[in-house]
Amino acid sequence: MVTRKEFDIGLEQLQNMLVEMGERVERALADAMAALGQLDTAAAREIVKNDPLINRIEENISDLGAKLIATQQPVAKDLRRILVALKISSDLERMGDLSVDIAKVVLRLEGQTLMKPLHDLPRMALIVRTMIVESIQSYIDENIDLAYKMAKDDDQVDALYSQILREMFSLMAENPKTVTQAMHLSFVGRYIERIADHATNIGESVVFLVMGKRPDLNQ
Repeated sequence: MVTRKEFDIGLEQLQNMLVEMGERVERALADAMAALGQLDTAAAREIVKNDPLINRIEENISDLGAKLIATQQPVAKDLRRILVALKISSDLERMGDLSVDIAKVVLRLEGQTLMKPLHDLPRMALIVRTMIVESIQSYIDENIDLAYKMAKDDDQVDALYSQILREMFSLMAENPKTVTQAMHLSFVGRYIERIADHATNIGESVVFLVMGKRPDLNQ
């Protein structure tokens, strides 16, 4: 059995790794959107190349969490804290994958010119980048008000996504030559919307950590 001090150090390490992971995911999304705006394939390839770094942090969190459970046999909130860290790292890993998916869209559009300036997609991404930062902050501070804010932000993202879909379908109807690119941009909207869902999942995990019950913030 490890001592309480060692256990607390382990919890702090988990928290620090989650913060680093969140920062990397937020940066991956920002870089992917910048690459999309410029159709910068070199930047897109760099995002794909860096994805294993995010995956490695998740693996380290999983290993440390398992070690703390095995050696300390925590109960109640201590156990929830570890389980929530594992769940958050899983959500962050998926968010990183979705940022890579955006970068891969840029690679598929190589050699093309954007059919229109992008407005709503960057607006969506900006909201979601804030959600990533605030979801991790809500975990650090155990701030359930900030956790519940994820649901309101997610509603804004969903509304923008619906607007983007309507616009893309309209453009495809007006000019069949835009179909392929419009579909790819619709996929980007979907990826951003899914990242927002994972940030909302983190909010749910924080409420579970603090209150001992998990709400459904995606409803």
